[in-house]
Amino acid sequence: MQKMLSLLSRVLQGSAQKPVTGAAGEAARVIVASRSYADFASEATFDIKKCDVHKLEEAPPTTAVLTREQGLQYYRTMQIIRRMELKSDQLYKQKIIRGFCHLYDGQEACCVGLESAINPTDHLITAYRAHGYTYTRGVSVKEILAELTGRRGGCAKGKGGSMHMYAKNFYGGNGIVGAQVPLGAGIALACKYFGKNEICLSLYGDGAANQGQIFETYNMAALWKLPCIFICENNRYGMGTSVERAAASTDYYKRGDYIPGLRVDGMDVLCVREATKFAADHCRSGKGPILMELQTYRYHGHSMSDPGVSYRTREEIQEVRSKSDPITLLKDRMLNNNLSSVEELKEIDVEVRKEIEEAAQFATTDPEPPLEELGYHIYHNEPTFEVRGANPWIKYKSVS
Repeated sequence: MQKMLSLLSRVLQGSAQKPVTGAAGEAARVIVASRSYADFASEATFDIKKCDVHKLEEAPPTTAVLTREQGLQYYRTMQIIRRMELKSDQLYKQKIIRGFCHLYDGQEACCVGLESAINPTDHLITAYRAHGYTYTRGVSVKEILAELTGRRGGCAKGKGGSMHMYAKNFYGGNGIVGAQVPLGAGIALACKYFGKNEICLSLYGDGAANQGQIFETYNMAALWKLPCIFICENNRYGMGTSVERAAASTDYYKRGDYIPGLRVDGMDVLCVREATKFAADHCRSGKGPILMELQTYRYHGHSMSDPGVSYRTREEIQEVRSKSDPITLLKDRMLNNNLSSVEELKEIDVEVRKEIEEAAQFATTDPEPPLEELGYHIYHNEPTFEVRGANPWIKYKSVS
């Protein structure tokens, strides 16, 4: 015991002493690790950015409580999404993933913050930058990457690709700009019609915000007091056009006019979480729809065909990475408030990388769906029927 206490004393004295090496060093690391894990704080309270509000007498709180368990969960989820998107970029450049592909890295705080504030029974529909939401709604990395590579093990059996992924209470992944917003209002109408205490989150980007169908949907949702949160993910560029060049007013949270709105720091997972809780309570209380504008940023180009540096500078991207990265922000908060340690977060990083590599291995070796299954799964639960092919003489069977 005396020997162990002496060893611990040497370790805690820091760099003033000679470094402990060998078996003694390993024993010291175990002691310090066990001591650190026991001394972690269970929670911490943080100041978050005040939300701008429109037609609201109250606003989301400016402080947020983060438990250690929540912090580790958010960190792991955001790292998985970040690594999954970087792996998708790699597979695309190897021509293993083909077609349209829109990556979500940089915007992880949006999907993680939203999901942490709603129930699994609530509903969500988004545009074509959907990989992050597919994961937070419960689809595994393996199924997502397999869908991207067009394999049978994908979440849409290899037929949907990047823009058309689905899960329980998750309606995609939609390729037509802005068209998912009225569909989201329809889902919210169903929630109200069936008397369920459920809401729908209907997401779109700043580029889609000028679509006429979105304003038509605002009108119907306000008239019928639908439990719908309209969420504009403002990542500052619609394809290659900055918001200032595309919109006479960039106050997207005010676009509903008669619908209340919030403007939220979309790079802070806690800010997104608290604002979404506020918005969800608004909808569930029968007050009708509400708008949220999440101010965020994408690190990749609009799609894989866009290098992303012809309409913005590399310095701009690097500045956002260095000052506003959502994962770094959460990591720093946890370390500075004794909610975790550098070693523990590094262990999570290693586990995440392993999970992504195993999923990529599956996504590149799983078989592609055979041609005869082209017409399968048109309907959820219908008897088998024939589907016409590219010409009247080609027939495919459709099996639910």
